[in-house]
Amino acid sequence: MTTNPFGRLITAMVTPMRPDGSIDEDGIRAVVEHLLASGHDGIVVNGTTGESATLSDDESITAVRIAKEVAGDRAAITAGVGSNDTAHSVHMAARAAEAGADALLLVSPYYNKPTQAGLLAHCRAVADSTELPIMLYDIPGRTAVAFDTATLIELAQHPRILAVKDAKADLWASTHVMAATDLLWFSGDDVLSLAHLAQGAVGVVSVVGHVAGREYAAMLAAVDAGDLAQAREIHQRLIPAVDAIMTTSQGAIMSKAALAELGVIESAFVRLPLVESPPEHLELLRKGLAEAGLA
Repeated sequence: MTTNPFGRLITAMVTPMRPDGSIDEDGIRAVVEHLLASGHDGIVVNGTTGESATLSDDESITAVRIAKEVAGDRAAITAGVGSNDTAHSVHMAARAAEAGADALLLVSPYYNKPTQAGLLAHCRAVADSTELPIMLYDIPGRTAVAFDTATLIELAQHPRILAVKDAKADLWASTHVMAATDLLWFSGDDVLSLAHLAQGAVGVVSVVGHVAGREYAAMLAAVDAGDLAQAREIHQRLIPAVDAIMTTSQGAIMSKAALAELGVIESAFVRLPLVESPPEHLELLRKGLAEAGLA
């Protein structure tokens, strides 16, 4: 069995920003402490929800450094280093390691639309360049290219490629890879978290975990105990919150709005091309959080 260096209850955390668009370092500290207080043993920094696409390299590394300083040995910090430029991903992997990251998140290259051979070469190049464990991130809705089952099975042979964050919404493909490899499987889609856990995933990389860490911890414990009825009850109770954060507009936007509503961060500012929630979305968010018992 592969040792898990990532944690099990993981949230892909937002990158707090001030109203002028600058990085809010105190906000980063506050969000990390908030996640630790709700049971997280892992945090992803510079993922999609962290607005990695509009962070500078220095901002990304600052976020990793601060998150690790706050978390210490209380949670693993996995740094997103994905890019559509392999050389840049290699560079960021080295910088993330220097900043204290415990592991790396590597999304499939976006826009370029590489072949499966290209995906293999890209991931191996990054994995060969680092000593840190790697979680692959399969999210074709954003990247336009999915990891084929055969590609994941082949990449699993690399000693530092240990896990997959699955946001592909293909449970049968996930089953095939889990059956054929020792890759640690993580739900990367809050809508499908229970389904992934029920068929063998070891954890979640959540967005709704910003506000529902304790609930996801309870879901993981219920699945571990074989109590699917309890896990299903939690899953269903969270429906209003998942809908409010994941389908009202966009996860990063609504997560920041939720954290601001709860007083964890001061500003819900997001960088263009994202824009903050309008009043009608905030009302839906408040309603969803209240109905899920999270307000």
